[in-house]
Amino acid sequence: MSKVWGLWGVLLLGTAAMLVQIWTLVGISQSNRAITDLAAGKDVPLEKIVNAAPEVRLARAMVFKKQQRYDEALATLNLILDAPNPALQAKIRYNLGNIYLHLAVVKTEAMAINEAMPLVALAKQAYRQALALDSQFWDAKYNLEVAMRLLPEMDKVSNAEESPVNQKSQLWTTVPGFPRGLP
Repeated sequence: MSKVWGLWGVLLLGTAAMLVQIWTLVGISQSNRAITDLAAGKDVPLEKIVNAAPEVRLARAMVFKKQQRYDEALATLNLILDAPNPALQAKIRYNLGNIYLHLAVVKTEAMAINEAMPLVALAKQAYRQALALDSQFWDAKYNLEVAMRLLPEMDKVSNAEESPVNQKSQLWTTVPGFPRGLP
């Protein structure tokens, strides 16, 4: 009789495990469908986004970025900064950096250097955090280098406005790379 109860117990545990796996697969399928819809430009109801996986929110933030709704994209990304997966955290921080860097470039082109400098600093911080989570993240390395090169350019422009004296000697401190010529 105890063998029969043991078999029923194993059957019950197996059924429960199968139901949990089916429930998990349904959730993953719904998340994938929402990400596909967002990538195709379709709107996903906010109810599905609020309780969705961080990957779905990341996809929604990228849709906001494509639509040039940067404040909403930044707010969405900031909500999921503490995602449980370090690789996903690195992607989130990378995308934060991309938005900050894009806004900094826009401000720089509009000659609003004082507004662009904090945005470049935020972009560099986000890229460094992404690299701390994933040191092999080449896109983050490249964009960090772009941000590092942008800030000296902005320093050069703001210094040129303030004091045009000794611009030739100041140029050597802001040009990245090695100087050419005799030692």
